[in-house]
Amino acid sequence: METSYLDTFVLVAESGSMSEAARRLEITPAAVAHQLRLLERELGTRLLARSGRTVSPTEAGHRLVERARSLLDDMRNLKAAINEDAATGELSLGAINTALHSLMPEVLAGFVRVYPDARVEIRSALSFELYDAVVRGELDAAVCLHPPFVLPKSMNWQPLAEEPLVVLAPARLGHREPHLLLREEPLIRFNRQLGGGKQADAYLRKAGITPRERFELSSLPAIAMLVDRGLGVSLAPDASVPWWHGLRVAKLPLPDEPYRRRFGIIWPRASVRSRLIEVLVEQARQAVKRATAGADGRLVPRAFDLKRRLNSIGS
Repeated sequence: METSYLDTFVLVAESGSMSEAARRLEITPAAVAHQLRLLERELGTRLLARSGRTVSPTEAGHRLVERARSLLDDMRNLKAAINEDAATGELSLGAINTALHSLMPEVLAGFVRVYPDARVEIRSALSFELYDAVVRGELDAAVCLHPPFVLPKSMNWQPLAEEPLVVLAPARLGHREPHLLLREEPLIRFNRQLGGGKQADAYLRKAGITPRERFELSSLPAIAMLVDRGLGVSLAPDASVPWWHGLRVAKLPLPDEPYRRRFGIIWPRASVRSRLIEVLVEQARQAVKRATAGADGRLVPRAFDLKRRLNSIGS
């Protein structure tokens, strides 16, 4: 049996579309259909039910999906375990959005310099989702927030940065007291499902501040842009990343600092891809070392004029 046919089947089952699977695999829909016919013929059962342009697994197909995922993972692990040249290996990596927009480009650039032929698949999700995926073996490593509990001994953790909560305000309001801004100005809330949003909500409650909420969203870049437009203030982690630069946003420290968002890399102690992961972790350490300014552990990348970049894209 061709394992590539199983890959194709799983992708079709997950996407519900042969054309979408063909697009991702960079082959024709006819080639996808041919592979699935051969797979069904070899297994002696119908795997997919077709309805117009969409497909869904049959009962037998559902059973195969889970087993195929496990088999494909085992095959990838076997390949990595016997391959003396880790440069040809594969790495499945997860990252929170903030890391993707700040740290990861630098880390991946360094990783590729060491292993130019390695293939890295990157998934973006919430921290708890990434942690669960690493525990289940779906991801080899993840850049995420530290879970709110003690990690099991089976997991490694490399801290990378700490980000305190700050009040983000339009530059013209930068002279005002932070708590007063949170009480009087419309609040652009960082999503409470995220770690930093939970910390911000806990801080507001502890300080006895009932804000006038205007928006709630999960994108720090979008929050910064809305603050720049004068649409409100925000309480969010001080993620000093490139999209801050060029925005007319003041960052005001809180009178006290009870919460810091900690993020780093988590990975299993026992992994067949340990060589690749070790290089990734070292590149992350080096990226933080180059980017960090001062002793507070916050990331401060090279300046980046967001407005100029956006204007150049639009012109």
